[in-house]
Amino acid sequence: MKNVFKFGFLGLVLSVAIAACNNTASQSEETADSLTNEIESQVDSVTDSIDSIGSRAIDSLDSLAQ
Repeated sequence: MKNVFKFGFLGLVLSVAIAACNNTASQSEETADSLTNEIESQVDSVTDSIDSIGSRAIDSLDSLAQ
């Protein structure tokens, strides 16, 4: 279930990044690299957040099962 959210969010971010790059073709390569780094940072942050939520949910389900 966690992977579904990860891949869905990653697809959304990549779609937005591609759309943004197509609209800003006149910007420099440095700006594009900066945007890529920012997107990767946000994806990593959200992925970590989703992982922690999933881990807490699994832990609470495990504690209920005992």
